[in-house]
Amino acid sequence: MTGTPIDNLIRKLRFEHDEMTQQALADACGITRQTVIALEAGKYAPSLELAFRIARVFGVGVEDVFQWKR
Repeated sequence: MTGTPIDNLIRKLRFEHDEMTQQALADACGITRQTVIALEAGKYAPSLELAFRIARVFGVGVEDVFQWKR
């Protein structure tokens, strides 16, 4: 299996929020732009804390950003 068993809608949510840049999301969450890139590509699964931080930036629940692949 390649990547992580978690899908996410980060890219979609960024564009729905005024085309937020990867850097703006990274700054809001206290992470690097490279981490955002890895998350969007499915190469990195966030910690629970980071998942909550990302969801909070978009004003949605964690389950609206991340889904477990079945």
